Amino acid sequence: MRLDKLLANSGFGSRTEVKSLLKAGAVTVNDTRQKEAKYQVNATQDKVEVHGELVVYEEFTYLMMNKPQGVVSATEDNWDETVIDLLDERDQLKKLFPVGRLDKDTEGLLLISNNGVLAHNLLSPKKHVDKTYFAKIDGVVTEADIAIFKEGVTISDNYTCKPAELVILATENGISTVEITIQEGKFHQVKRMFEAVDKQVTYLKRLRMGTLELDAGLALGEYRPLTEKELASLIAKSE
Repeated sequence: MRLDKLLANSGFGSRTEVKSLLKAGAVTVNDTRQKEAKYQVNATQDKVEVHGELVVYEEFTYLMMNKPQGVVSATEDNWDETVIDLLDERDQLKKLFPVGRLDKDTEGLLLISNNGVLAHNLLSPKKHVDKTYFAKIDGVVTEADIAIFKEGVTISDNYTCKPAELVILATENGISTVEITIQEGKFHQVKRMFEAVDKQVTYLKRLRMGTLELDAGLALGEYRPLTEKELASLIAKSE
């Protein structure tokens, strides 16, 4: 692998910025200063350092974020802050993207990665990857609603959703709290499903995606790398 590519993919800047680091003599390979961008290195065997900092190369990056409201699930946006804007500078340089989308006003679990194959598999309806949400509903959710969701609720445009699991957690003063598990990701799907039974979602938070469960220790806007166990389980589910 070219040295400049390894450094750029590891978050040390764009190709142009990396070349400036090389010209400045900031990079060593196996303790020898290296200024050639096209110099070939073994990403797993050679010791590469920038200003004395060891470069740990990863082909792919996998981050779990607790997405806050008001932030869009996109790599860039002309008006709103994006989930990529919440990452530190080093991670922003890794060409990461959100795997699937959460609405601007929806919180919770969001996987961020640069592995396109994994993203495609997790989002493909053929893979039947469950997505579980906690929701507050303006209206009393009933056993009849559970039956409709299990059968497959028809939303606008005459589209019938795949069967969904709806669990009523509590109901008080005309407000229900529920968990709902779906296998698709249509635009505003959960909200539209409840609208189809004359109810309104007032709060929505994703808790799980496949085998990946939101870390309760992550505050809104925080993120962390997946553990080896989480990643292995997620990959197995997507295959």
